[in-house]
Amino acid sequence: MVKEIERAGIPVVHICTVTPISMTVGANRIVPAIAIPHPLGNPALSMEEEKVIRRKIVETALEALETEVDKQTIFEVKY
Repeated sequence: MVKEIERAGIPVVHICTVTPISMTVGANRIVPAIAIPHPLGNPALSMEEEKVIRRKIVETALEALETEVDKQTIFEVKY
């Protein structure tokens, strides 16, 4: 589905926990997530710490949306 949305001219960011799968399905902008059961957080952390992690992932995804890419690119989240 990611490829079809991109083909329509809408940039897409794939936030995922297993980046090789994103590469296989052809996602152009990939942002790594935390873990399979909790992709956008870590329930072992405090609410404040989790909010920081989630914000960084979303900010990285927004930066990826603004970035022109000509090949598959993994955007690393800076924690």
